[in-house]
Amino acid sequence: MISVKGLTKRFGENTVLDGIDLDIATGERVAVIGPSGTGKSTLLRSLNFLEKPDAGIITVGDVTVDASTASASEQRAVRRRTSFVFQNYALFANKTARDNIAEGLITVRGWSRAQAQARAEEILATIGLAEKAESYPAALSGGQQQRVGIGRAMAADAEIMLIDEPTSALDPEWVDEVLQLLKRVADARQTMLIVTHEMQFARDIADRVLFMDGGRIVEQGAPEVIFTEPKDPRTRAFLRKVL
Repeated sequence: MISVKGLTKRFGENTVLDGIDLDIATGERVAVIGPSGTGKSTLLRSLNFLEKPDAGIITVGDVTVDASTASASEQRAVRRRTSFVFQNYALFANKTARDNIAEGLITVRGWSRAQAQARAEEILATIGLAEKAESYPAALSGGQQQRVGIGRAMAADAEIMLIDEPTSALDPEWVDEVLQLLKRVADARQTMLIVTHEMQFARDIADRVLFMDGGRIVEQGAPEVIFTEPKDPRTRAFLRKVL
């Protein structure tokens, strides 16, 4: 169970998240859609303290913290229960695909290098990149790099996977392979919060869709409701532009 109450984030005088309340059940897949600049990515980054929120209570599993006063150890406790898929991959350029996946298991989970690398090789086989274990990011396509990023998140075995625009940095030919991998992960009932501009993907993968605008959740519901019978005029206007 993931719960957020009153999550607020400001950059100077600009309020990017305006008192977000959100509950996500274990195994639920939630997609976040909305215009650019409305706080979608900031929501994900605030949930695991890549951005420090100004206010709000965050609960992930058995850990609850006050975001405005959370200590470094409390922030680490939240991060250990989350995993993150970045839109720009965020792989270590000087590490192989195997070591990119293993690194978090070593530094965050305290696994031995041998254990972590063995698990990384299992993950690489699962995501169809076993033959790329010794390859560095520069030798991988964009789609392969993002699959390694997803593999790294899978290895963490986190309570929730936070996925930020996973196809936005990809050339069109690599988009489908990444989306297919995420669908496989979702089918295993991995709890997910996904920011995406791929509307069909959101419709296919999500149990619930949130529409954000102006730093707030304007409307939410099952995909078939949001995409066919949205109630809020802002949701309708947005969908008319993107569908």
